[in-house]
Amino acid sequence: MSIPVGEEGLTPSHSPIYALFALAAARYPDKTALIVGTRRLTYREIATRVNHLAAGLAAQGLDAGSHLGVVLPNGIEFVLLMLAAARLGLVLVPQPMGSTGEALAKAFQATDVRHVALWHGLLPRLVDSTALASIAGTRICAGGGASPAGWIAFESLLLPPQPLQTQREPSVAAASHPYLMVLTSGSTGSPKPILLSQETKVARARAAIDLYGLHAGDCILTATPLYHSLAQRLVLIPLLIGATSVVLEHFSPTAWCAAIAEYRCSFSIAVSSQLKQLLPDLHANRQTLTSLRCLVSSSALLDTPTKSSLLEALSCEFHECYGASEIATATNLHAQMDSTKFGSVGKPVPGADLLILDEQGRTASAGNPGEILCRTPLAFSGYYAQPEKTQAAHLNGYFRTGDIGKIDAEGYLYYLGRLKDLVITGGINIYPKDIEDLLTGRLGIEECTVIAVPDSRLGEVVGAVLATGVGRQAPDLRAVQRLCAKCLNDAQQPRHYFIVDQLPRNAMGKVDKPALRRRFATSEGSAA
Repeated sequence: MSIPVGEEGLTPSHSPIYALFALAAARYPDKTALIVGTRRLTYREIATRVNHLAAGLAAQGLDAGSHLGVVLPNGIEFVLLMLAAARLGLVLVPQPMGSTGEALAKAFQATDVRHVALWHGLLPRLVDSTALASIAGTRICAGGGASPAGWIAFESLLLPPQPLQTQREPSVAAASHPYLMVLTSGSTGSPKPILLSQETKVARARAAIDLYGLHAGDCILTATPLYHSLAQRLVLIPLLIGATSVVLEHFSPTAWCAAIAEYRCSFSIAVSSQLKQLLPDLHANRQTLTSLRCLVSSSALLDTPTKSSLLEALSCEFHECYGASEIATATNLHAQMDSTKFGSVGKPVPGADLLILDEQGRTASAGNPGEILCRTPLAFSGYYAQPEKTQAAHLNGYFRTGDIGKIDAEGYLYYLGRLKDLVITGGINIYPKDIEDLLTGRLGIEECTVIAVPDSRLGEVVGAVLATGVGRQAPDLRAVQRLCAKCLNDAQQPRHYFIVDQLPRNAMGKVDKPALRRRFATSEGSAA
């Protein structure tokens, strides 16, 4: 039994993602819907494969509420699985391809994963790991040839069911039930699985569609890992509105520019580290990127010099957004229209309400720093099986982001860093961004990030990690010290300098400060 598009009884209240996709497929059956590498699928072809996959998964015992761990690369398989899971009401738990067996075991345990879809190339490394020991249900192997014993080939689930084969009638979950569990990044402590419903994913998609004026004529490029909430939203948006979705299997500046030029992509959201890598190629390929109508920077904050360089290289709208997996996009900066507010991350998007909470728990006045709190209809449903942490993350209906910022008199938000990255020296709060902004791009310093270094007298002091770029000469630390002495107050002065070629980053391009703290916290570094 196949599951036809638009099956009677399937309403948006059950699966709004599948219902919207089915509507797009009915309107544009022969239009190219998805491009990954050399592979292209029309809306009709995707609908057929999703129907077969949903029936195949149901036949294997997966039904509404089943938790399915997903360790797949950017590819057609991942996209089909997202749509089939929406159809059935499954709960997907995507994980990075580079995860160790130990990390996967921790993630699967925290999310009660009982089924898994794994890329074939990972089997030799993970088949005997503790990560798979708790998988009592279906094991799916994708992308390879014959599957090992005990595993089902993903490709076999895409075949039409046999006419006489008895199939379980798949059930569907309500739209407000969990659809995705996205685990918070971080290298220490227990993971916090962020619950996102189909209802929320659709609301987030619609918010982006309205904010950036997206429509069926767009071609939208996804170039970040699909296990992350941002990429999931970006790859779904075109499939819900009848546009074309292009997914990069692996990001590189050359591949990104080539995809824009070949497929005439009009919109994308990139992480800030990608944009920094793209700058030379954007300048060099400006004439071939004319289809790009709007580009958005997400994840980590861009420094002002990079924003200026991007505006010089681009001939399209450029935006920068601030948000988190728990709340989606909270603010948006239109770089061309808000050119006098370059240091900010913009104003709240429609529906979002921000406030800044000072150290005494009071609402901070304009221009004064504190923790950023956000109330939004796009918020997550809580942390899975962690009610205490869910409660602690909220205050009077606002989500506590754990970020530090300030809002000026005109309502623009300025991001100052993470609360956990704050340096408290002799009782004085030091915001890393003040020092990072001063040193980045000057005196031979490609990038700078600031960490707290323990100090017996002051508790902790400022440590500046200076990245020079691979193969480049170390900066003149005395010149760096003179600049800091001129522009920073005494408490802000870095007491330690650490020279590296490049700053370590996670898959979403954010600087891995915990790794730097582990590496340098007990080191004396260099003194100018």
